[in-house]
Amino acid sequence: MTSRGQRPAAWTCNSVANWEANMFTMDASVNSPKERSLLEVRNPIEGKGKKLMSMKLHIGNLSFDTSSDELQTLFAQAGTVERVSLIEDGETGRSRGFGFIEMSTKEEGAAAIQKFNGHELGGRALKVDEAKQRANRGGF
Repeated sequence: MTSRGQRPAAWTCNSVANWEANMFTMDASVNSPKERSLLEVRNPIEGKGKKLMSMKLHIGNLSFDTSSDELQTLFAQAGTVERVSLIEDGETGRSRGFGFIEMSTKEEGAAAIQKFNGHELGGRALKVDEAKQRANRGGF
């Protein structure tokens, strides 16, 4: 319960769309960081909306010795790097030779592709392109 004796809007709604509608029509307040982050992503007018503008890049042909710090430093030359993820083998912990970088805007992502596709790092020519949505592989 809130201090006014009402339940937060998120407790009374069964979907994010209904929650948003209630947030803006019932004069409700955003009570938790999770609710605030939903608002920022779903409603860029009220929040930052940054996640809607970012671009995720696939980086291939990486040397097994390449670190996430090296990639962070390199790609920061093209803009703001939001996140770096190097993919590792689950059993050995060894790099699988590819990873993903999230740039803060599509423009910065396009600049990084143009600047670093074919760029040599660790003795190998990088392959940089926009990451594609992962296909549903089924399963349980």
